[in-house]
Amino acid sequence: MNKQKKLWSRRQFLTAAAAGAAGVAILPGLTGCKAKPKDDDIIRLGFIGPGQQSMFLLNGFMQVKGVQAIAGCDVYGIKRKRFEKRVNAFYAKTGTKASVTTFEKYQDLLAIEEIDAVVIAVPDHSHAMIAIAALKAGKDVYLEKPMTLTIREGQELKKVVRETGRVFGLGSQQRSSAEFQHAVKLVQSGSLGKITLVNAYVGAPPIPYNLPEEPIPADLNWDLWLGPLPATIHYNSQLDPPITLDPEQNEQFWGGWRWYKPMGGGFTTDWGAHMFDIAQWGLGMDKSGPVEISPIGDGTEFIMWKYANGVVMTSEPFNEEKTKGVKFIGENGWIEVSRGFFNASDPKFMPAEPIAEDPNVPYETRIPHQVNFIEAVRSRLDPVVPVEVGHSSCTVCTLGNIACELKRTIKWDPATETFVDDTDGAATKLLQYEYRAPWKLI
Repeated sequence: MNKQKKLWSRRQFLTAAAAGAAGVAILPGLTGCKAKPKDDDIIRLGFIGPGQQSMFLLNGFMQVKGVQAIAGCDVYGIKRKRFEKRVNAFYAKTGTKASVTTFEKYQDLLAIEEIDAVVIAVPDHSHAMIAIAALKAGKDVYLEKPMTLTIREGQELKKVVRETGRVFGLGSQQRSSAEFQHAVKLVQSGSLGKITLVNAYVGAPPIPYNLPEEPIPADLNWDLWLGPLPATIHYNSQLDPPITLDPEQNEQFWGGWRWYKPMGGGFTTDWGAHMFDIAQWGLGMDKSGPVEISPIGDGTEFIMWKYANGVVMTSEPFNEEKTKGVKFIGENGWIEVSRGFFNASDPKFMPAEPIAEDPNVPYETRIPHQVNFIEAVRSRLDPVVPVEVGHSSCTVCTLGNIACELKRTIKWDPATETFVDDTDGAATKLLQYEYRAPWKLI
């Protein structure tokens, strides 16, 4: 059983998950949200931060019936132009009557009354601030993962979602993917017996910012890009990858801000928001979390999380290829799952119909997760990843980084979301950083 198993044709994948994985009994409970009166059945979207990831989301959302993209916002002028060009070209091709407006400041986009929901795909440090502003402006929100940069931001965002009664969805699209649903169902049904260990490999924590300073492009508002971060952070093109429109050349790599302190949480949050999320889901730890976190060091190159029930999760790879994925190990056997991949200690744990996935279809272009969000907007029910789940998954990632930053084991109370025995207050201090003026979270 060492050979990797590819599964789920694209058609089967879309069919199985198009309704937001409604057929899987282990989805979190739904919560009603306040309805917003509408004159028609069109869901009008605004996109904040139309960079590389947002272009994938745009392509997906525009294919969903009854959805229109009508506005975009970015601090980089050429990316506003690309967004407008893409939207206009799509609607011209489909013969749809639509117009699109772009802005430099997200506040101007949020002021458009016709917008029902916003798709936010900005760097992590602006997630909470913009999402909270959107919710307070009466917009439903689809936010890219990880939910927030800090734990305190997550606590505040969670509160505002419920206070405003808006629909909030998170871009943890693996929860709408058949292979991960199958894995979690096996774990939660007890098929593997008691789970003792989980290996969830994602990569390394963030490193200090070490890129050289470069001239800021004329049409990039660097001050707005930084937002609440210190003004001392200098520009480098790897942070916001350049593009061209004539000839058209899109980003050649993902924005590098995610790998550096204090802009991002490294692989721990970037891929951890996917794989640790699946681990927590499988372990039944949604809306909860670990009680003890040990950092890299003291003879180990992996972070370790301990849960109150004795289960241990590590950031250790489960194969020589260092596949980003999750391995659940139980008393009756084990399973390994990653994107388009499934492997197991026993054939009985394998999916019923393993079919080769189309290698020409990028993972980010699949739309079941986006369909689920639009259905949630229409029904006023929580989508497959509600804010509380997004927050707990993000928290487990950030706790790993905090332990590594302090170079010591930390203890956590997931019920109160506070540190235990933090006598010097060092861990508590890392729950949040001070925003530079005039930026505010709330």
